[in-house]
Amino acid sequence: RDIRLVNWDCTLRTAISDIEVDRVDLKAETLLEVPGYSNPVQFGVLTSFAYPLEEGLGEIIVATTRIETMLGDTAIAVHSQDERYKHLHGKYAVHPFNGRKLEIICADDLVKATFGTGAVKITPAHDSKDFNVGKQHNLDFINIFTDDGNINENGGPQFEGMPRFTARAAVIDALKEKGLYRGMENNEIELGRCSRTNDIVEPMIKPQWFVNCNTMAKAALHAVKSKEIEIIPPQYEQDWYRWLENIRDWCISRQLWWGHRVPAWYVTLEDDKEKDMGSYIDHWIIARNKSDAVLEAKQRYPEKKYQLDQDPDVLDTWFFSWSFPPNCTWLAG
Repeated sequence: RDIRLVNWDCTLRTAISDIEVDRVDLKAETLLEVPGYSNPVQFGVLTSFAYPLEEGLGEIIVATTRIETMLGDTAIAVHSQDERYKHLHGKYAVHPFNGRKLEIICADDLVKATFGTGAVKITPAHDSKDFNVGKQHNLDFINIFTDDGNINENGGPQFEGMPRFTARAAVIDALKEKGLYRGMENNEIELGRCSRTNDIVEPMIKPQWFVNCNTMAKAALHAVKSKEIEIIPPQYEQDWYRWLENIRDWCISRQLWWGHRVPAWYVTLEDDKEKDMGSYIDHWIIARNKSDAVLEAKQRYPEKKYQLDQDPDVLDTWFFSWSFPPNCTWLAG
């Protein structure tokens, strides 16, 4: 159980696996039909805008392909050796719509001084690279989207309730009004779309269940390298290695109404300060059924009053179907 970025489908309102994401390469500005929007949405552009700096130090210009996510920015990153910004290390910019202070940090693994302005906005709750930077620098993780892809209260009253791509245009207009808009240019990007709904996949930070795949991946790699398994034609060995050497934990929980419930029960103690499910990660009990979960709860919390609730999420269909014995027939649908 962990809180991480997942592929979120705003139409299905669930996390989806990497395999369910179709990658689309856009070379320049492209208008695409998106579920839920009457007009095509613009992609493949880089939008530049300025953040005003504290202490009368002027401004710092950043660029992004997802301008709406600036509502969740919590820092600005520069390269430590970039002479243009050395005097700003540890200083702060001010968010124009909510007054949030954004620290100027150094992230040499992320920022290229020769690309763009050499300054990068950091949105830890909505970008995988920014997520890692946020962990390294102990930044705030601010989710600005509802499950169906609208701006939530964290996005501010000016934008709250807007669909995310409607907010994209509204943020640009608001920046122009404040004199902070700096332009737009074509930009080659890779866009993720759900293979089932064709919706644009949104990176969202969510508490989910994951399976560590490293042990299985190492065994599979060894089997091919030792010739225990032969791949024919042999040129596909490189695909095997590329996939398994870069294996990631598998998000197996889904927020759909079909499928097997996750076999996890949450214990809410009477004296817990936070009563929401999942508030305390050590309160989860994994068990075959509720009876076993009750027994473990009694052992773990003797003499305490508590409430036991099963996680409403279900298991990814590929995960639970593969868990059946091979001589069983499994039917979906």
